Amino acid sequence: MDTLSSIALAAGLGWASGLRLYATVFSVGLLAQYGYLHLPASLDILSHPYLIALSGVLLIIEFMADKIPLVDSAWDSIHTFIRIPAGALLAIGAIDSSDPLIVTVIALLGGTLAGGTHLAKSGSRALINTSPEPVSNWTASFAEEGLVATGLWLTFAHPAVFLLFIVVFIALLIWLLPKLWRGVQLVLGRNNS
Repeated sequence: MDTLSSIALAAGLGWASGLRLYATVFSVGLLAQYGYLHLPASLDILSHPYLIALSGVLLIIEFMADKIPLVDSAWDSIHTFIRIPAGALLAIGAIDSSDPLIVTVIALLGGTLAGGTHLAKSGSRALINTSPEPVSNWTASFAEEGLVATGLWLTFAHPAVFLLFIVVFIALLIWLLPKLWRGVQLVLGRNNS
């Protein structure tokens, strides 16, 4: 794997973990097991049948939990402590380096991408979940799943395009997160009154 592909893989796995960790692990592992993807040796574990089975079960649970507003918010709260470190670990595996400096930098960047993606997802979904109708929640959920599938496809098929997408995503994130924070504060303030 060349340097550009490795960087795109690290960024892609970190980014996708913030949205759908189990879908990321399941799909990448399954595609690698059947030879559609070639992963670095340090990520070969993703194609282990037990890990594919476990991530598949967790994917189904997350898929269902994500469609129910209150359950979705609770799920996202718990996964704040799971998605971010998992994104960092997957990013480290994508680089396949023994240099402690490179490993640390990639872990920080992968965790930051996972954290930013997770905050954007959980913040926007917390606001969407206040709506009494379920259609907006379901639409957001399916859009996130489509975004992960598209992002992972770009990661492997067009790494340079994916890295450009990540730059645009980070710019949008810098713009969006303060607005989401204000929105969540308004909702929480309204609920405490």
